Amino acid sequence: MRYLLIVICAALVSACATSSETRELKLGHSLAVSHPVHTGMVYMAERLEEISGGKMSMTIYPSGQLGNERETLELLQIGSLAMTKVSAAVLENFAPNFRVLGLPYIFESEDHMYRVLDGEIGEELLGQGEQYRFRGLCYYDAGSRSFYTKDKPVYTPEDLKGMKIRVMKSNTAVNMVNQLGGSPTPISFGELYTALQQGVVDGAENNPPSFYSSRHYEVCKYYTLDEHTSVPDVLLVSMVWWNRLSEQEQTWLKQAATESVGYQRKVWAESVLESLAAVKAAGVEVIIPEKQDFSSIVNPIYEAYKDDAEKFELIMKIRALADEK
Repeated sequence: MRYLLIVICAALVSACATSSETRELKLGHSLAVSHPVHTGMVYMAERLEEISGGKMSMTIYPSGQLGNERETLELLQIGSLAMTKVSAAVLENFAPNFRVLGLPYIFESEDHMYRVLDGEIGEELLGQGEQYRFRGLCYYDAGSRSFYTKDKPVYTPEDLKGMKIRVMKSNTAVNMVNQLGGSPTPISFGELYTALQQGVVDGAENNPPSFYSSRHYEVCKYYTLDEHTSVPDVLLVSMVWWNRLSEQEQTWLKQAATESVGYQRKVWAESVLESLAAVKAAGVEVIIPEKQDFSSIVNPIYEAYKDDAEKFELIMKIRALADEK
């Protein structure tokens, strides 16, 4: 019933237009308005209107108003919503090659990640969703994900044993937590605060801005910066809507999205520092562990990909970019 209401709501929203001369796009996502990724999308909307001379506009529906990440992605596929933002981890359930971006410690540094996402590999992946009726426009920085826990601090992987850790609905995330000895528990982000409060899970993993903006620090007082994954967010457009746009409109939209990337990365970097300072002030113990302890344990995950020639070749290409300057 909830999904049906979302479809009806999105369809009604999409049917509206500000005027007969303006192409209006609707973008729905699950983040709070204080989140730096939302800030990046607001910048994109502003640039789109400027670049198009007012011929295109974008209305953003944040905080899960039109559904969670999987639901908005499904709305894109049927054309009831023009655009959304999802984690690459969610995309792996639709376009399988995105799975490699969620592998633990696949990126050796932030610069390495940017070389991958801004280069041929990133561009190729953005186009692989077309057969699933959506296409990627750009990547937003979602930082590095780390563990935060409620009652017990995590200093080494051994501390995760027996702990129920919330993960995204991603096989890669589930495999990683299993490998580290924890008990992965997929729960939607919107339900996580309550799940932590009620003890459904013992902890979760996410980046500093999300940990802070979600107010999960009110429940979890230990944050271990193991930085196991750096899964980017992906801005998507429905192929139904993309094919409705003229070539000029497509160019304007792509330009606005691309310009928003640099702005969002700057805002993100500032937000990470502010978020860490804020959770520390709120009494959270921020732990800096030995990353090698974690990365060495998850290495077997890569061995499983040797039987998947396409994904293993992609992994090798990503690793080859680590040493380039």
